[in-house]
Amino acid sequence: MVTGSGTAMRTEDFGTLADGSRVHRWTLERDGTRVRVLTYGGIVQSVEVPDRDGVRAQVALGLPDLAGYQAFPGPYFGALVGRYANRIGGARFELDGRTHRLTPNEGRNQVHGGARGFDKRVWRAREVAEGVELSLVSEDGEEGFPGRLAVSAAYTLDEGGALRIAYRATTDAPTVLNPTNHTYWNLAGAGSGSALGQTLRIAAGRITPADAESLPTGGFLPVDGTRFDFREPRPVGAGYDHNFVLDAAGTGPAAELYDAASGRVLTVTTTEPGLQLYTADHFDGRPFGPCAGIALETQHFPDSPNRPGFPSTVLRPGEEFVSTTVYGFTVR
Repeated sequence: MVTGSGTAMRTEDFGTLADGSRVHRWTLERDGTRVRVLTYGGIVQSVEVPDRDGVRAQVALGLPDLAGYQAFPGPYFGALVGRYANRIGGARFELDGRTHRLTPNEGRNQVHGGARGFDKRVWRAREVAEGVELSLVSEDGEEGFPGRLAVSAAYTLDEGGALRIAYRATTDAPTVLNPTNHTYWNLAGAGSGSALGQTLRIAAGRITPADAESLPTGGFLPVDGTRFDFREPRPVGAGYDHNFVLDAAGTGPAAELYDAASGRVLTVTTTEPGLQLYTADHFDGRPFGPCAGIALETQHFPDSPNRPGFPSTVLRPGEEFVSTTVYGFTVR
């Protein structure tokens, strides 16, 4: 095990893909938090944190081996998704007067980067202070996206055991970019059953309402008096797959999830303007049952390239994309 200034780290083989690509697993440990990250898909395989009695449990839904992730790619368990998280309507967008046609992989739309997005790539890994940095090059035209994109994601543990994911990217041609991490959380413990009933707070006074294809209508809906009002903590119910417009990204916690039985608290802080709440209602027991985890995906808004009223996701040559999300763990 390699020890940085505060984080203990080790790496090991995790399997081999059919094309001969080797996959490795990095384990990071600090101040009671243990995180395992795969070079395949940038997947957060596990996050183990203590309860109020000091008993550590796995609180992120993960699979035990590489074959599992290949057998169940659709839920994106713990994956780094991109180039564009969430949906792009009609699998197309216009940029600088040119129409770019993407690979559709959800009906007529593209979701989470297409048929072979970031979640199905093997990333290069290197040790950095307090963790591991994963990087790859997405070539011009991959899944229809323009520009040769150099992207990295650093997974590190802060003092206190918080997991920080810091993204950076540059491009050689105008493009759009919207990566996120797709971990499902169950603070009672992965495999303990439904995560519904855990208490959630989201610092958002509006959502972007969606149509039957889960595409935004283009407007904004105040949460006042609706089931989307999580400004005060309340138990999570079923039926959510919606983008929340954060009140003040980067200035305070965007969301907080609390499990009363264990005392575990997850706090999410981000520089992103939106948070997608997904309660995984459609899980069918293979390998997890309905609502076994709650996804809190920090990102820009869905279909932003086709919605000029949304914050821009355009990245141009000479610019650097920078985004950070921190998952903090405490008890009460």
